[in-house]
Amino acid sequence: MFEALKKKINKTINKITEKISDKEKIEEETIKETTKEETIDEPIKEQKTGKVKEEPEKDTGKFKIFSFIQEKTISEKDIEDILWDLEVSLLESDVAIDVAEKITYELKNQLVGKKVKRNTDIIEYTQEALKNSIRDILNVDGRDIIKTLQEKKNKPFIIMFVGINGTGKTTTIAKMAKYFLDKGLKPVIAASDTFRAGAIEQLTHHAEKLGVKIIKHEKGADPAAVAFDAVEHAKAKGKDVVLIDTAGRMQTNVNLMDEMAKIKRVIKPDLIIFVGDSLTGNDAIEQAMKFNESVGIDAIILTKADADAKGGAALSIGYVINRPIMFLGTGQSYDDLVEFKPEWMIHQLFT
Repeated sequence: MFEALKKKINKTINKITEKISDKEKIEEETIKETTKEETIDEPIKEQKTGKVKEEPEKDTGKFKIFSFIQEKTISEKDIEDILWDLEVSLLESDVAIDVAEKITYELKNQLVGKKVKRNTDIIEYTQEALKNSIRDILNVDGRDIIKTLQEKKNKPFIIMFVGINGTGKTTTIAKMAKYFLDKGLKPVIAASDTFRAGAIEQLTHHAEKLGVKIIKHEKGADPAAVAFDAVEHAKAKGKDVVLIDTAGRMQTNVNLMDEMAKIKRVIKPDLIIFVGDSLTGNDAIEQAMKFNESVGIDAIILTKADADAKGGAALSIGYVINRPIMFLGTGQSYDDLVEFKPEWMIHQLFT
C-alpha cells in the first residue's frame, strides 16, 4: 500500500543525508589539514634528560577549530535541489499541487538553520521533519461517528452516501452496515439509486447476506421518496442507523446534483459521506470538491486503498477540501474497512 510514495520519501531522506554527510567530510578534511599546519612547532628538548616536552595546546586555536567541525548548519543551498525533486515526485504520485508545495515548504523550514552534529543520525532527523510535514497535512478535524451517533437524541442517525458510479459505493455501504452491526447497532439500508436496476439488486444481495432490512422501490422511482420511507421505517422499528445509497452519474451532471440536494432537503442527513476511488488520484479530489460545492460533504471514504501504490489521493483529499477521511476500503470482504488515522498512514509511509 502506497509503495511508490514511500519510495519517493525514502529517496529524499537518503539524498539529504548523502549531501550533508559529504559536505561534512570535505570540511572536516580541510580543517584537519589546517590544524596540522598551524600546530607543528619545534619540540622543546629538556637539556638534561633529552626528552621531548610538548608545548601545551592553545585553547583559543584548537578548541575553536574542533568545536566548528562538531556540527554543521544546514543551509537552503544544501537542500534546494532535493526539495524540488521531492515536489516533482509528489506530483507524480498524484499528490495535489497545494499539498506538494506545503510539504516541501514545511520541510525546508524545519531543516534550514538546523545545526546537525557530526555524530547525529541525519536520517532520523530528516525523517522526523518529513513526518511532521505530512502529519500537518493529514490532521483535519472531524467527528467521531460512533460518539456523534450516541449523542443524537432522536434516532435514527441518517447517513447519506454520495459519489460517482464505479467507486465501490454500494459495497462500502454494505461494509458500513457490517461495521454498525459489530457495534451492536441496528442499521437499515435505503436503495435510493433508482436509476440503475443493477444497483438495487446489488444492494439487496448485500443486505440479505448481512441480515439487514433494505427499503427499495421500483426502478425509476423518486430517490427522495425511498430515503424518506427508510427513515420512517427506522423510526417505527427502533432502528439506529439509516444508510442511504444515491445515484452516481458524473459529478458534472446538473440533474444528479439537484437530486442529491432534494434527498438532503427531505431527510436532513446527520452525515454526508463522499465515497471515492483512491486509484483515480486527483480525479477523486475533483469529484469530492464538486459534491462538496453542491450538497456539502462531512467526511470521506476512499476505496481500493489496498491496490493504491501512489497514495496521492489519501494524502491530499482531506487537506484540499478540509474534510476528514473516515475509512479506507482495503478489500472485497465486509470486514475490509479500516478506520483512518493520520498516525496509521504515517506508519505505512515510514515503516
